[in-house]
Amino acid sequence: MQKRTTQRGRPPGTTTYEAEPAQAFGQAVRAARVEKGIAQEELAGLAGVERSHMGKIERGEHMPTLALILKIAAALRISSAELMTATERNIGSSPEPCIDSQRALC
Repeated sequence: MQKRTTQRGRPPGTTTYEAEPAQAFGQAVRAARVEKGIAQEELAGLAGVERSHMGKIERGEHMPTLALILKIAAALRISSAELMTATERNIGSSPEPCIDSQRALC
């Protein structure tokens, strides 16, 4: 039996991830962060992760765990539901995130 290889940065047992949801989540995080005027390094510190990991999340190179999604939402001072709604809207859309004037992701 051949041993499965786990890629660096992925949870144990995970060998692949879906790029589209990861990229859509990254767009939502970046849009919220920029809209709130928070630097990537500051957001990483508030969420308790390395800056380089936050960069990979924003670029859609890593799919965060549920626990990390909750930490990121708390660091952004938005609900995880708002973050997921923005992610769903970004799936299949253009690379430009959608933000309305009331400081909410649309």
